[in-house]
Amino acid sequence: MDQKNGVGPAWMPHALSRKYPGAGSQRIWQFIFPSKEPATDPQTGIIRRHHYHQDTVRKHVKQAASEAGIAKLCGPHTFRHSFATHLLEKGYDIRTVQELLDHSDVSTTERYLHVMNRGGLGVISPLDRR
Repeated sequence: MDQKNGVGPAWMPHALSRKYPGAGSQRIWQFIFPSKEPATDPQTGIIRRHHYHQDTVRKHVKQAASEAGIAKLCGPHTFRHSFATHLLEKGYDIRTVQELLDHSDVSTTERYLHVMNRGGLGVISPLDRR
């Protein structure tokens, strides 16, 4: 929607913008949590909408966990761990998960293997039951 209104592509970190030129204009790269107002990039003059600051997202996740009665520490990184673990449990190969998480070494991704549900020993969420 922003691009239809004259707001430029999503900002991309330098390494990603080199690896995927023009990706910031693709819908898939638009932010899930965009900032409320667009801003002008001081280096390029391009008007674009940035993402919420990570501290803002962290604060909202912690607040939501507290309101839900979740006593354990919870933050945005919890979603990253859950995402990786669920992919591995569903049978995705570890190299695919490694790439999605942008881990340079597969041993970093292998850490998620120890928390996977193993046979009948793992706890299954009622939401995952069919």
